[in-house]
Amino acid sequence: MCEHHDEKTINRRQALTGGVLLAATAASASAVSAQTTEDPYADPVSPALPPSDMVLDLSRTALVVTDPQIDFLHPEGVTWGVVGESVTRNGTVGNIERLFKAAKQRDITVAISPHYYYPTDHGWKFEGALEKLMHKIGMFDRKGPLNLDGFDSSGADWMPEYKQYIEDGKTIITSPHKMYGNDSNDLTLQLRKNRVDQVILAGMSANLCTESHMRELLENGFEVAVVKDATAAAMLPEGDGYLAALTNFRYMANAVWTTEEAVQNIQNAS
Repeated sequence: MCEHHDEKTINRRQALTGGVLLAATAASASAVSAQTTEDPYADPVSPALPPSDMVLDLSRTALVVTDPQIDFLHPEGVTWGVVGESVTRNGTVGNIERLFKAAKQRDITVAISPHYYYPTDHGWKFEGALEKLMHKIGMFDRKGPLNLDGFDSSGADWMPEYKQYIEDGKTIITSPHKMYGNDSNDLTLQLRKNRVDQVILAGMSANLCTESHMRELLENGFEVAVVKDATAAAMLPEGDGYLAALTNFRYMANAVWTTEEAVQNIQNAS
């Protein structure tokens, strides 16, 4: 008799939950369809997820920028043919500079997580699809970890407009990440040593290094706000990287802000 009661309770709960989920799914599918027709990157008309309640405390906040480098962000960079449309549409280059300027004005921690490849990295015995491509086109190549010959104005160098912020003697430049996330460099250590546990995250590219940094930081207990128009991604036959990242930012980040919102939050925070 007890088993019969439990079974009825479970079935009732499943039916109720299923009904709610079906209704939500139908509504969401309709909203997504309408949104995709107009602008696939627009915020959902009727969000299903709870709104952000992230509030900055600048004493423990850092701006983290992934790969603010020529190969990603400049028309002469080796990836411009696939990321240029997204970078241009989002105004990514200018938006990253606005974040640098706002962070420096409020004297908060700023960290750069760069991507470099050295000659020894080209000897890897196996690679994923994008690793193969990056190595083939010489993306982020440097002569060696202790060699800056040819670095200035190369694809691995910073965008020229960012140098005044990055090379001011205060900005943290971490060891390079070799794949996508910061688990292979010292970003987390640097942030912890500065008593940072809130991160404003921007940079390139959205569904690769930026998203991977978001995931790793979240897993390590950081509160992360992603600035959605201070990033961009490749558009390939295999898929739109920016759209893929935007979905995951909304699902996982503590906040997803525009550059305008991020700047206002930095300026108004205590």
